[in-house]
Amino acid sequence: MQFIPALKQGKLLKRYKRFLADIQLDDGSEITIHCPNTGSMRNCLFEGETVWFSTSANPKRKYAHTWELMTTPSGGLIGIHSGNANALAEEAINNGIISELAGYDKFSREVKYGEENSRIDILLEAKDKPACFIEVKSCTLLEDGQGYFPDAVSLRGQKHLRELMHMVSLGHRAVLLFVVQHTEINSVSAAAHIDPEYAKLLKEAVISGVEVLAYRCEITSNEIHLAQACSVRV
Repeated sequence: MQFIPALKQGKLLKRYKRFLADIQLDDGSEITIHCPNTGSMRNCLFEGETVWFSTSANPKRKYAHTWELMTTPSGGLIGIHSGNANALAEEAINNGIISELAGYDKFSREVKYGEENSRIDILLEAKDKPACFIEVKSCTLLEDGQGYFPDAVSLRGQKHLRELMHMVSLGHRAVLLFVVQHTEINSVSAAAHIDPEYAKLLKEAVISGVEVLAYRCEITSNEIHLAQACSVRV
């Protein structure tokens, strides 16, 4: 995924009201940009560090700029736009990056499924194999050298694990895919210290046959894409 037009940069002043962030440009002026991440953004907010933002030509938008990347104090990059995770997964599947998800000839997004009124992020189908239901999660939380998900209690995430287990019970293939949008994360684990119920359900899901994959993004100020697998600790 390329950023077209090229991203612009500024310094983070603060994030507030979940959807807004104030940044300072190189000329000293300040602007408010849209924050496309409704989560806690735990350990992703570094005041005074460089942020990268895109600009929309849509005149109807109240805030023309969207926060895309955050620079860490150690020089890493974080993909702030959690909504990009599904697009990054789709791009990687179509380009054969995720070898575990190769060999399907039909790709669908946002298909209704399950027992709890859910929509699957990605559904892969082929005539000669079971349907593959894929839930995509964006992982950006880094603590003590370890990547974690979720970064806050996630009832929605818990529901999705139950739905994936149900798909396995029906004879389908079910996959939880962590899209790691943080260049300093090399391993992902359930955040039992944040959401113990999610960690418990994830262990149950793996035992039931749900597959868990994690792929790490390569990120520059011009491009972000899934590049390589990283380990998962359940």
